[in-house]
Amino acid sequence: MVIFTKRKTDRRTLYTLRVIKDTFLKLINQKNYSKITVSELCREAEITRSTFYLHYNTITDVLNDVLDDALQLSKNTDSISASKINFSFDYLKQNESMIPACQRIGDSDKYQKLLMDPDLSEYIIGRIMAHERDHVIPSIMKETGLSKEDAETIFLYIIHGSFAVNRAHYFIKDQKWSHDVELLNRFTEAGYHELKK
Repeated sequence: MVIFTKRKTDRRTLYTLRVIKDTFLKLINQKNYSKITVSELCREAEITRSTFYLHYNTITDVLNDVLDDALQLSKNTDSISASKINFSFDYLKQNESMIPACQRIGDSDKYQKLLMDPDLSEYIIGRIMAHERDHVIPSIMKETGLSKEDAETIFLYIIHGSFAVNRAHYFIKDQKWSHDVELLNRFTEAGYHELKK
């Protein structure tokens, strides 16, 4: 009998992956995603192309890894009804888990330029939706009594809307952002309440 064990990732590999991802984010701060090449990333990271290809096949693979890291910011958060949230600015700033993933990710300076890249909006929204779907859709169903298919439509609307509003604020959480989030949460909660009737 053959027993397969999960291979440990050594410190050198973890370091190399971190260097590649950090360099990718550095380049995103300088130019749009579509302009970044493997050659440029390797030059900036001071690694060889063979080292890059040992860990990734494409720049998109690096993007996916970076987005997965960003989405870990919102891992294991509970979906909470907007009616249970105190909408004050300070409360929202201190309780990131109660707002959509794009808002939580955008709180990190590290990811703001990535989220603002015009070439990536739909792609990032798709990744956020894939990450959030399993816990948000059941929550919507519970709050509204809607079918899974209808809850999916509401979910699509919420994620796209949240991303658009946060993008309009350049993912900066100030008093205007707080006002807009409060307004949208009240709107969503009223919609949930109306649908549940």
